Amino acid sequence: MLIDDLRAARLSAGWSRVSLAQRVGVDPQTIKRLEKGVGSMSTLTSVMAVLDFRLAGLGPGRTLHEQLRASRRRRSISLDGLAAKTGLSRTTVASLEQGGGSVASLLRLLAVLAPKARRRARERTYWGQGDREDRDARFTPPEFLASIYAAFGNIDLDPCGHVLSPVVARRRILLSENGDGLVENWAGRLAFVNPPFSELLVWLRRAHDQWQRGHVQTVVCLVPVRTDSHLFHETLSVDADIFLLRGRVRFLDSRGKRQGTPFSLMLLTFGATESQRDRYAGLVLGIWLARRSVPAVAASMLRRRDAEPRPFDNSTIGPPLIYP
Repeated sequence: MLIDDLRAARLSAGWSRVSLAQRVGVDPQTIKRLEKGVGSMSTLTSVMAVLDFRLAGLGPGRTLHEQLRASRRRRSISLDGLAAKTGLSRTTVASLEQGGGSVASLLRLLAVLAPKARRRARERTYWGQGDREDRDARFTPPEFLASIYAAFGNIDLDPCGHVLSPVVARRRILLSENGDGLVENWAGRLAFVNPPFSELLVWLRRAHDQWQRGHVQTVVCLVPVRTDSHLFHETLSVDADIFLLRGRVRFLDSRGKRQGTPFSLMLLTFGATESQRDRYAGLVLGIWLARRSVPAVAASMLRRRDAEPRPFDNSTIGPPLIYP
């Protein structure tokens, strides 16, 4: 079921095996083999991250291997006990719980540990009854962009551009021209990102990666307020400056008509200067959030780790959580 769901996730995203392989950084044959249940756990988790694919029916955790460990602990099963139930070696089970091993071994483990595990449903952001086919075809209105230009300067790159978008940028990466901002390197002083909301976390990870690598000096993202993801709590709350917008933005659709969002929005920035933030706050109603400090994040993770149940059997105690 996991493999079937993974292939369905790729198809629903409209990606070929070649396109997915480019995003993951592997060859297409690796994706083909993976969709037949052959491959490594590390490749599988990389594909799951790119597809924003998570399993429901397992224990809590940021990654699949952490979910496996939490699920075993919840059922009070030792490594030896699970090895006996699955026919795998204790070493193989331990390796899977650390992100190693093979997909074939993982499937045997899931058949015993979580036979009803399924892909967790993704949140949909429909704006109306007729929006299912084009829910991502929404464009930032010119008056909103005017405040971006005034506060942050001219836009060098729009990595998820559209021919109908009013964004003025020196370079636009257009999917309609076979461009892909999730694959091509970003460059320039300022990138503006109004991503497809159905792939929100994928684009935010990409924006953070390209800024962190120094490919672009400043990134400004207009996105829905989503604070429930691990990405927000462990990365964005530390590295990003976030401005909560007061009121709703009336986006343009492909026909030029305006429609307000049924959800709140925020401006999420990487590398913005204090003067840029001050200028923006003087132009737009809203508030800048305080960043979360790195020591606070580490303390939070320690509290979470210590709160996990600790069976008396030493063999059931896995390694501590590692900050990515």
